[in-house]
Amino acid sequence: MATPFVGRRTELAALRKRLDRVTATGAGTAVAVRGRRQVGKSRLVQEFCDRAGRPYVFFTATKGASSVEGISDFLTELEESSLAVDPELLPARAPSSWSDAFRLLAAVLPDSPCVVVLDELPWLAEQDPVFDGALQTAWDRLLAGRPVLLLLLGSDLHMMERFTAYDRPFYGRADSMVLGPLNVAETGDALGLDAADAVDAHLVSGGLPGILRAWTHATPALDFVRAECADPASPLFGVPEAALMAEFPAPDQARRVLEAVGSGDRTHANIAATAGSRSGALPSGILSPLLRRLTDEKQVLASDAPLSTSPGKPALYRVADSNLRLYLAALRSAQALSRRGRPEAAYRVVERRWAAWRGRAVEPLVREALELAAVDDDFPWPDAEAVGGWWNRRFSPEIDLVGADRAPVAGTVFFAGSVKWLGSPFDRHDLAALAQGAVEIPGFEPGAARLAVVSLTGTADAVTGDDAVGLVWGARDVVDAWRG
Repeated sequence: MATPFVGRRTELAALRKRLDRVTATGAGTAVAVRGRRQVGKSRLVQEFCDRAGRPYVFFTATKGASSVEGISDFLTELEESSLAVDPELLPARAPSSWSDAFRLLAAVLPDSPCVVVLDELPWLAEQDPVFDGALQTAWDRLLAGRPVLLLLLGSDLHMMERFTAYDRPFYGRADSMVLGPLNVAETGDALGLDAADAVDAHLVSGGLPGILRAWTHATPALDFVRAECADPASPLFGVPEAALMAEFPAPDQARRVLEAVGSGDRTHANIAATAGSRSGALPSGILSPLLRRLTDEKQVLASDAPLSTSPGKPALYRVADSNLRLYLAALRSAQALSRRGRPEAAYRVVERRWAAWRGRAVEPLVREALELAAVDDDFPWPDAEAVGGWWNRRFSPEIDLVGADRAPVAGTVFFAGSVKWLGSPFDRHDLAALAQGAVEIPGFEPGAARLAVVSLTGTADAVTGDDAVGLVWGARDVVDAWRG
């Protein structure tokens, strides 16, 4: 059964608000929508166009096409769109430049509000070095004064950010919208799963609609993985593989660094050793800029610093998208076995690595859930605006959760916590280890600060009855944090 369109209420409302502004003022509005591949940008905008009930044209660029081909394809889409274009207004031959193509677009736009969508904008910029300038000129002179909502979509995050940067032609002309994956609650709703299975499904899929569309309704994550291991062309493998190839088409140093992090290396030193060569570890002068590029520009990695009232090191790196993280940790090996006709062996690879991988992968999700929940009146620490973890250079102890008033250096630590996402409940031994480790966190004051427990399979009575414990969460609480 096909997965219906779910979630995205905030994004649809934001687009509707801008179309209403166009309707009320008669002036144009532009929005630049960016997000990773398979995150659902095109599907979101198509759904919006269908619901809006306004005439629209939806043009998607083709990677590698020439500028001439792109303009010709744009003219074809214009002819076949719901803008009700008079054929006599269209030339027999496609315009020779994007400047002429945009003048043609302006000439055929209706007087009533409409929507113009340019998808894969970075590919258009690749085709023609003056495309940005042509669009800016057309917007200023021909389109901004018309009742048109211009939606500009792109998957290259850095290029889309640059498109509206202060030194580029379109600066100040478009609102920016970042489209992330479906959240864990939306994932569960789309698949009809309970809270615990929804968390697993979100970790496996990364919340990417491109994978969720292939997911059989009400199927737990490992059952889905087992079934997909019989299909080496499954989106479970294909989506992260395509993302990897799109961002890193050649196996260069950046790709080796990403793969080192994906295989489990988290510290600068370990990444350098794994991503190095026979001549030795990758030098810091090379690795540090690569890590900044992968975190800040590509946004494929995330960097976590220990959270306390004192500056802490070392930073720990992780793959930001949990689906790509699972692909690098297990799915890539499973796909190779699947291609060789060994689906059961492929599934066993994932199954063997599942518990350890899931236990680490769920931690960022829990931290985000606690930050969202902190705005509620019944949350024990409403001033906890930042939730991270804490560790020292020896990683002994390593505390999963630290709630504080700010990051990266806190003024006040409100709680320390542990995440146990295993088949056994959080017991008094786990609590004792947490209490012992928490006192080493700079700024954690026993009595003033308390303990938080997040457990997949519940807690022992000795834990829930302990006065030092201020919060006990399960899977349902994690999911409900996104429901507000």
